[in-house]
Amino acid sequence: MTSPDRPAPAVRRDLAAALKQQATRAGESTPSVRGADWRTATVTLVNTDGTITADGIPRIRCLAPYTGPAVGDFIVISQSSSGNWVALNRLAATTRSWTTLPLSSGWAVLSGYYTPAYRIWDDGTASLCGLAAMSGSLPSGTVVATLPAEARPAFQCRFPVQVVLGFYGVMTLYPDGRVTLGDFSGTLSSTGQKWAEFDVASHYRLT
Repeated sequence: MTSPDRPAPAVRRDLAAALKQQATRAGESTPSVRGADWRTATVTLVNTDGTITADGIPRIRCLAPYTGPAVGDFIVISQSSSGNWVALNRLAATTRSWTTLPLSSGWAVLSGYYTPAYRIWDDGTASLCGLAAMSGSLPSGTVVATLPAEARPAFQCRFPVQVVLGFYGVMTLYPDGRVTLGDFSGTLSSTGQKWAEFDVASHYRLT
């Protein structure tokens, strides 16, 4: 039934215009209608499964060239017509800072030395620095710190290290984040100070 003040053709035109606007709005928010597109975004979360969250979009997969994603990265992301998102890479080189490395219980920063920390580089590598110490027994394989997900190597990395004056061992970085000391050159005393020299891992691959 039409309005007594408007002819039927005018009502039909208004209805057609409203339906067109509704379809346009639906198409703008539906990938299968809109098609693939790309945009810039800022990383707000690095998930444990290797995906990232950026600008409120969860579980964005990273392409191979985008290594070591980190919160704050300004990146290019792209969406397929099926709605899946991928992160292509950083838009430009990112200036990274040193981030404090979580130490295991019983270990503390040694006064006069850098605080143990890690730093991610844009070429797919990372660095550790600093010196920590503990007192007492140091069994082979002791975990001295845990690397966060973004600083973990894809495979084990081993570095020669001095654990106490005159005794040496190996610092090993594991893909699950463990940083251990072991393979000592002799029997360590069960007393006295022991060291974890993170500077030995000054440059290692992430992938």
